[in-house]
Amino acid sequence: MHPANRSPETDPAGASPRDDNASGCGTVTAPTARRVARRTFLTAGLVVVLGAGGAAWWAADRFLIPHVEVTDVAAYEAEHSSATITDAAAGSAASPTVTDSTFDDGSTSVTLATMTTGTGASTVTYYVADIILRDATALRSAFANNQFGENITQTTSEIAAANGAIFAINGDYYGFRSTGIEIRNGVAYRDEGAREGLAFYTDGHVEVYDETQTTAAELVASGVWNTLSFGPAIVEDGAAVDGIDGVEVDTNVGNHSIQGDQPRTAVGVIDDNHLVFVVVDGRQEGHSEGVTLPELADIMLSLGATTAYNLDGGGSSTMYFNGQVVNSPSNGGERGTSDILYVAG
Repeated sequence: MHPANRSPETDPAGASPRDDNASGCGTVTAPTARRVARRTFLTAGLVVVLGAGGAAWWAADRFLIPHVEVTDVAAYEAEHSSATITDAAAGSAASPTVTDSTFDDGSTSVTLATMTTGTGASTVTYYVADIILRDATALRSAFANNQFGENITQTTSEIAAANGAIFAINGDYYGFRSTGIEIRNGVAYRDEGAREGLAFYTDGHVEVYDETQTTAAELVASGVWNTLSFGPAIVEDGAAVDGIDGVEVDTNVGNHSIQGDQPRTAVGVIDDNHLVFVVVDGRQEGHSEGVTLPELADIMLSLGATTAYNLDGGGSSTMYFNGQVVNSPSNGGERGTSDILYVAG
């Protein structure tokens, strides 16, 4: 995002020293030399300004200006989804039971807990949502503004409210990048395999997979309901993954490294249709310093997860329940994101 640093190697005109007493038809007098130098300097300055302007435009286009690919996601999914949503996934006919920390509609249940460890500057506060789904399709995804594309954002709570969610967390912030396999609610939106992804299947099981070894079409055909493209996987086969403290998710500007004590969002798998979601607060001394990826893996293991996957964190990390943000986002308020995972109320 930053223009390359430039420094003159000679004088402002870019000319090398010369002997004004040199003879020959091409001799330039001192006043003429100054005019040439002035014009050259102004031209060079204009080039620098235009170059900086070009870099600013590139950055705005890449990271700020919305690029809408699907203008009405709800209509698009209604037309393209081949997955079957069961009556159980759609919710029970009975009125749900809701408390400050629980939801149960006779079909799906959500149970929240707040955990605190450590003291002083080493305090860590995190939020746990234990979710049992009667059917895998009860866990849905939604996009900001009901649109798909790059740089389209709303807060987690805004997206949740627009989709009637009782529970939601931020997703993988797919809109920050143009790569990854993105399948949402049984519909393929992007097929640019680049990293380690997570796939939720309609039969209730969840798998970590290599995006570069398959396609979105193959995944949909095999029963994939949702995918996430961020990572890395932090728990596999009931054990913490080695080397996660050195992983880089992307190499693009702004998301090069995800290491150190950070706010975090993660999803864990306890069993088929039994998931656990964790949001860790961070960057708030005395409340929560955040955690490293190995520490996040330990949290997921302590909750019984046999598989766990890291999602977009930092200022994006948000947990929402029954109309309220549960955690304390590190920015002092919610940061816009491109997508959520949610359970409808």
